[in-house]
Amino acid sequence: MKTISKIFFLLAMSMTIVVFNACRNDEPEVPEITEPRQGGVVINGVEWATRNVDMPGTFVENPEDAGMFFQWNRRAGWSSTDPMINSDGNTTWDRSYSTSIIWTNENDPCPEGWRVPTFDELFSLLRAVNVWTAENGVKGRLYGTAPNQIFLPAVGSRGFDGELCENYIGNYWSSTVDESDEHPWVSEIQAWGMWFNNAGRVLSTTSKIIAKSIRCVAE
Repeated sequence: MKTISKIFFLLAMSMTIVVFNACRNDEPEVPEITEPRQGGVVINGVEWATRNVDMPGTFVENPEDAGMFFQWNRRAGWSSTDPMINSDGNTTWDRSYSTSIIWTNENDPCPEGWRVPTFDELFSLLRAVNVWTAENGVKGRLYGTAPNQIFLPAVGSRGFDGELCENYIGNYWSSTVDESDEHPWVSEIQAWGMWFNNAGRVLSTTSKIIAKSIRCVAE
């Protein structure tokens, strides 16, 4: 890998996304999903949780629920709606970032038996059959083939200064840093994640300061 910021594209119908990690207001007509999914689901050999992480160590109640947003290698979650507050009760945004090159166990917010996915695991999900849809009125992407499917809600993220960015975008962390041969220091400030909207999905590297959703995999 030779660049500071790298992007893997897998976009439907050769469509191109030109703006990343920005709010969008696309609101396409989509079919509704009403069948609930619970527990773990195996897709491309990886067992995925069916719901996002909420308070550290817990999952949300429903597959379409947003849960909390997490900065990279931080256990404290931030609210996915305003007012801004984290799981420790703090209302002051932390604009620092973890310089670690691994997501440490003590900072993993996934419930017991689960962990933040690696780049390879997130990439395997990105390659799975998927469709932009809605579940109980929440837009997102449905991955996998029935009955082995999970719904990832597109509920946004929090930016560099903690600002809320939603509007039909999904942002999910991996536990893998951006390793650059030319610039080794990049791994201290950037990590890989998955970004998607109604046009397609992509793996890209972004600042560890940004707070995103987490969808866990089984240990």
